[in-house]
Amino acid sequence: MTTTTEQRPFRVVVVNAGVSDPSSTKMLADRLALRVEATAQRDGRTVETLHLDLREVLPELGAALASGHLGPKFTKAIEALKSADGIIATAPVYKAGPSGLFTSFFQVLDNDLLIAKPVTLGATAGTARHALVVDGEMRSLFAFLRTMTTPTSVFASTEDWQDKSLGTRIDRAARELVVLMESDIEAKITDTSWDSYQHEFGSAGGNQLGIDLGSDLMRLAAGGTLPGSRR
Repeated sequence: MTTTTEQRPFRVVVVNAGVSDPSSTKMLADRLALRVEATAQRDGRTVETLHLDLREVLPELGAALASGHLGPKFTKAIEALKSADGIIATAPVYKAGPSGLFTSFFQVLDNDLLIAKPVTLGATAGTARHALVVDGEMRSLFAFLRTMTTPTSVFASTEDWQDKSLGTRIDRAARELVVLMESDIEAKITDTSWDSYQHEFGSAGGNQLGIDLGSDLMRLAAGGTLPGSRR
């Protein structure tokens, strides 16, 4: 496959919720990003990777949760995700679940922001007992956001870093993400099915909603009656 003028670089946003330095969560995210870049390159495509460390938006998270006010860093992060062709999202596991920073960030996002976007999920923990957190909790969050998560997720406990099978899982997840991006699945779904999704009023700027003021529901809301009914 050769690169043409129509084949712009894939935009991949790497969301990392690690807060320590060094961070195993960031290390996992970086390894996934490198494999995605290498995999796409073998297909004749290039990748522009943007690294989004959630600890940088942490000071703005409280206001976003309490009042919906989005600070400049939060707004920049949302714009990056909006234009992304693919997302790599990794979180540390705290007390048998993904970190509060990770879940809170994605809970603040507009429900329509990530519809049909390809996403690869990853998590790190000190023990293999938390291996199901990715598929049991993180995957359900992204299902609610209606993303296209790759079949393979990547979990890494302390002992996994010395295991060759971790590299195999990373390679597999990277290939799946690249295939989803190459298929242009986001555009194919949203361009043809956007109206079939249930959108919140005002979501995504409100431009996807048309309000029929003559509908039965709107007549009742305005204090009117339905045709043929008696007062």
